[in-house]
Amino acid sequence: MDNEILPIFYLSLLLVLLGAAAVAIVRQIFKTRKIESALSRLQKQLKDNQGTTQEYYELGSIYLDKKLYVQAINQFQKALKAEDAESENLAPVYNALGFANFSQEQYDVAIRNYKEALKLDPDYVTALNNLGHVYEKKKLTSQALEMYEESLKHAPNNPTAKRRAESLRRRLVPSS
Repeated sequence: MDNEILPIFYLSLLLVLLGAAAVAIVRQIFKTRKIESALSRLQKQLKDNQGTTQEYYELGSIYLDKKLYVQAINQFQKALKAEDAESENLAPVYNALGFANFSQEQYDVAIRNYKEALKLDPDYVTALNNLGHVYEKKKLTSQALEMYEESLKHAPNNPTAKRRAESLRRRLVPSS
């Protein structure tokens, strides 16, 4: 009896694993198709350089996800110059532009863009975290800690800011 159950169990386990893998693959295909169709639509729409801030931002974000930083920067700069650009909606654009610059190791430009985002929206936690991160990369530990602590004032449960601030505090406090 046990000899009959074991092969059935293994076969069932194999089918469950294959089914899970198939579901994961199909989900990834649909996600990729969705992104690629949005990319194609936005590229066609923005071909004549007459798009909205939101459209340029979306296209830049897709380029960021694909790690095409130069193209992303180009789209974010167009978003900032778009006719419908309003200062209250530009903080995410400056933040994304800063992230693209950061990804290319253009830290000073990234800092400038993150600060611009924070000028437009002082409570922008993501920009505060990103500014803290770029300060860390530049070995400006006290400024980085200050940004993470500011982030925690706005979002006390922010796991990134908590973890990074704790790490920086340990580095700044001399051991006895």
